[in-house]
Amino acid sequence: MPTARPRYPITETAEIAVALEVAAARWPEDRDKPRLLLLHLIAEGMAAVRAADEERVAERRAAVERSSGSATGLFEDGYLEQLRSEWPA
Repeated sequence: MPTARPRYPITETAEIAVALEVAAARWPEDRDKPRLLLLHLIAEGMAAVRAADEERVAERRAAVERSSGSATGLFEDGYLEQLRSEWPA
């Protein structure tokens, strides 16, 4: 079918064959349609990557919140002004 969009050929390596078998078990209605199985796998992979990214961001935010305020009181009043006064103008 003609298209202006890029196409991506995929060679059925041993790893791809196993992935197709796994996909066929999950989506048996598409067992004989490797193109659809690959599309299912791509969609599932994208969702997994997005979920992992969101989880990583949530973990980092939680770490920042846990450590928030932990350095309060470590420096005396006027510390920054004193430090900045030593910088060349």
